[in-house]
Amino acid sequence: MSLTTNPRTTGSPARAVIQHRPRQTLRDKYGDRVFNVTATAVLLLSILAVVYPLYFIVIASVSDPNAIYEGKVWLFPSGVTLEGYQRIFADSRIWNGLGNTLIYTVLGTVISVTTILCGAYALSRKDMPGRKILMLLFVITMFFDGGLITKYLVVRDLGMLNTVWAVVLPGAVGVWNLIIARSFFEHTIPNELREAAQMDGATDFKFFFKMVLPLSKPLIMLMVMVHVVAQWNSFFDALIFLNDDSKYPLQLVLRNILIQSDVSSTGTTGGDIQSYAAAQRIAELTKYAMIVVSSLPLMIALPFMQKHFTKGAMIGAVK
Repeated sequence: MSLTTNPRTTGSPARAVIQHRPRQTLRDKYGDRVFNVTATAVLLLSILAVVYPLYFIVIASVSDPNAIYEGKVWLFPSGVTLEGYQRIFADSRIWNGLGNTLIYTVLGTVISVTTILCGAYALSRKDMPGRKILMLLFVITMFFDGGLITKYLVVRDLGMLNTVWAVVLPGAVGVWNLIIARSFFEHTIPNELREAAQMDGATDFKFFFKMVLPLSKPLIMLMVMVHVVAQWNSFFDALIFLNDDSKYPLQLVLRNILIQSDVSSTGTTGGDIQSYAAAQRIAELTKYAMIVVSSLPLMIALPFMQKHFTKGAMIGAVK
């Protein structure tokens, strides 16, 4: 705090002007510096804990398994070999499973996103009769489930066993995603916008498709990303409801190949040490290569989809 005199007040008593000049003490500067260093260190360690396992899988997939066992592979690959990838891509089941996974992912994502957006918008409308009861019925399914046997019987009675619909329909509507979408519509799409559209003669369907959906791009991209990842990594429904190998998704095909590799290595006779070592080597190469093959498409696609999250969708929607 300091006192200054106003030079323009000549011939009259000088008026004291009190100016507050906040000064950062040495203790505050030291505390801020410690906090910044600590936060940076924690973030770097968190990034390292996430990135390094992925990096290790990549370098291990092209390294000699013996070098991995000996601990020589931790920063750079050792004994570089592409035998694991060659064995995987030489198997026709991989390409068939990849095609099936693309079909299941695209079809399942379209069905899930469409049903969630339509259902969430309907539940977000305050003029919809019985919306609270319907929402309660949806929420109940989050706490009570009929179980696997009941689910299998329903799929069987609907005639969906060993079909694509058995993979994409049973889990098409996720209640948690439905709640997120409903909350987005309630807090982002104003009623004034709907009233203005109705005054211009727009119907509910036209308002939804022409105005609500274009203003909901961040939500749509979020739903697409969530369901693409879920469908791509899904294998349990296919394991339960499919019995035709030609319809297996990629994840299930890779699982079966890995199991066969483990069985072949453990089934080797104890006296044939060289055969056992060769089988173990192939199993290890295949394991790491399969992780890379199944994860790489998502790692390439997701960064291009994530950029839509930060776009402001409601700017200029209502004057």
